[in-house]
Amino acid sequence: MSVDECRKLVDTYIKWLSERITVKSTEGLCEITTPFLDRHNDHLQIFVRRMNDSSLVLTDDGYTIKDLELSGCELNTEKRINMLSSVLNGFGITLENKELTVKANSSNFPQKKHNLLQAIMATNDLFVLAAPMVASFFKEDVERYLKASKVRFTPNIRFHGKSGFDHHYDFVIPSSNKQPERILNVVNRPDRQNITSAIFAWDDIKGVRTESSRAYSVINDTERNVAADLITALNEYGIKSVLWSQRKNFVEELAA
Repeated sequence: MSVDECRKLVDTYIKWLSERITVKSTEGLCEITTPFLDRHNDHLQIFVRRMNDSSLVLTDDGYTIKDLELSGCELNTEKRINMLSSVLNGFGITLENKELTVKANSSNFPQKKHNLLQAIMATNDLFVLAAPMVASFFKEDVERYLKASKVRFTPNIRFHGKSGFDHHYDFVIPSSNKQPERILNVVNRPDRQNITSAIFAWDDIKGVRTESSRAYSVINDTERNVAADLITALNEYGIKSVLWSQRKNFVEELAA
């Protein structure tokens, strides 16, 4: 595909995103409904309130944590609390009375909204892994795999994309004499939404990384089958798929 073709696809995605965001004012709050879905196929919502100093507070109104608790996923272990803190810190989000919140102003509102949405989806994805679905968190499994394979990496890195948005990546493997920089994101739930987000993030940051940098998506295929068209979509955008069931095939490539 040509650069122009790729750009048209990205522009189409941005247009689709803009057309499917709705807003309304209720009880002094701005209610923003996004096209992104939670695991119940409900649209994610963000609420914005203006403070006395004219700053803005963005919140999920406690929906994410409360929904997980109602689903039987309690924040009752040190491991889960630490993992939640790690996820939220990666996006600059705080937890207040079970609400995911972030402060903003009129100039940085788009980025803060983007960060909060990413945090909501990551938190939802994180705790859907609770027993009986899986015994441990997938990202932790990936980190253990990298360490056991003697892969040098830096966790939790943000890159500033050409769109002006920051994008969070789970692991970055520095370049060596044998391999270029490798940038990894972990996809526990390989659905169309998460794959589209991975594609958009890579397309946004690859122009500001070195030309030889490579992107990888480490995909959990142990809980569900991964649709072939999702893998094809990643490949079309130059993102290499590492299926968890086939991770041994990538040890040499990642450790070099």
